[in-house]
Formats: sequence, C-alpha cells, structure tokens
Amino acid sequence: MPKIFLSPSTQEFNPYTGEQGGNEEYYMNLIADAMEPYLYATGIEFVRNDPNGTVRDSVAKSNMDRYDLHLALHSNASPENIAGTLKGSDFYYYTRSLEGKEAAATLADNFQNIYPNPERVKIMPTSNLAELSQTKAPSVLVEIAYHDNPEDADWIRSNITEIARNLVQGLAEHFGILFVTPNEGYDYSIGIVVTEDGRLNIRERPTTNSNVITQAPKGAELRVYCKAGSWYVVEYNGVLGFAFAPYIAAR
Repeated sequence: MPKIFLSPSTQEFNPYTGEQGGNEEYYMNLIADAMEPYLYATGIEFVRNDPNGTVRDSVAKSNMDRYDLHLALHSNASPENIAGTLKGSDFYYYTRSLEGKEAAATLADNFQNIYPNPERVKIMPTSNLAELSQTKAPSVLVEIAYHDNPEDADWIRSNITEIARNLVQGLAEHFGILFVTPNEGYDYSIGIVVTEDGRLNIRERPTTNSNVITQAPKGAELRVYCKAGSWYVVEYNGVLGFAFAPYIAAR
C-alpha cells in the first residue's frame, strides 16, 4: 500500500482575512481531517504531523520512517506591499527531485478541476523549503490558495471536503491505484473473517493479481471502512488493504 506523511501547516500565526477569521493551521488541519476517510477508503496509509509542533518537528518525524510521499498542506499570502491581491494555487517540489516533480504535476493537473481559475494552478521548483529539501521522502508542498485574498480565503472555507477529495484523487492517480469514495460518515464497522478454511488474504489492490500484504485467520476481527466493488477496505493488525467481501461478515 502507498504510505504518505501528511503535514498540514503548524502556522497558527497566519490569519485568514474576512469576518469568519481562522488561521492557516486551523484550515489546513480541517483539510487533512477531511482527507482521512478518502485515504482510508482508497487504501493509502498515512501518518500525520503534530499540530503543536514546528516545521522542523514535522521534517524529523517524517524522516523517522519510510514514506512514498511527504505531502505538506499550506495556504499562501501576498508580499506585504501587494497584500490581498494575489490568487492561485502553487504545488512546490524540490528542484532535484524527479518523483517530487511528477507528484506535483499530477496533483496540480487534478486540482485545476476544482480551483475557480485553473490557469493559476502551477507547479513550482524550489530548494528553499525545508519540507522539500530536508525530507527523505519525495515531497510536495501545496499552497492551496491565498488566505489574505478574500475570494481565495472564502473558497478554501467553503470547499474543505472538495479540496480533500481532490487531493486524494490526485494521490491515487500518482500511485496508480483505484480512488474509492468512503461510506457516509466513514466510521468503520467490525467484520469477522468467514473463510471455509485457511486464512483471508489482504491485498495491496482490489484484485486477485495484487500482492498479499498480510493474512487474517478464520474468526479474526477486522475494521471495515467501506466497499469497493466486490472488495472491502479493511484494517487488520495495523495493516490497511483490500479483502474479498464474501469472506467477511458483519458482527
């Protein structure tokens, strides 16, 4: 299963314009929260940063394990002399990272489908951002839109779930896996393995040709998140994958 480090902004000192208020940390964590059910349903494992930490803490935590992508979520602000005038979405990648560039391009292309001015969605190389230059994993830092621009700030506030869904769709495309929409509410249920004998294969993808990543014995309890065709997205002993639905019964 693909595994990402999800790193929403820890910058509570960046306020959003408008009467509704809020700040960068607050809204980026709302987006990350909304991404979780789609990540579970699509079968993308994830670990999140500490919202009370710093950028340095996020980088350090990311580098403690192996990830297929480090994804940082931010919102932008115009330079002080032109405050509130800029709009758009920027997908940054580390200048020398081919995989980071590919991920940024895929995510940005998909994001053009929802941002009101798709021509302002761009990919940007840089070597100046710690979450790109200092992470071991390939990385993308998304500046969702400009929080000092009233239209952009209101767009973020009004489209938390749509932004989250779109980002996970882009991740699924990047990793070459099926995007799965979660059940309403996305709460998991408990399922019981009901194989006739032997163990239930839990696979990397919803196909019998996919790699078996773990197995569950008859009678074992699984967390069941949602259904994708004839398959369930399940979690067993901390491993997330796909299992053939007829071999799982609701408890």
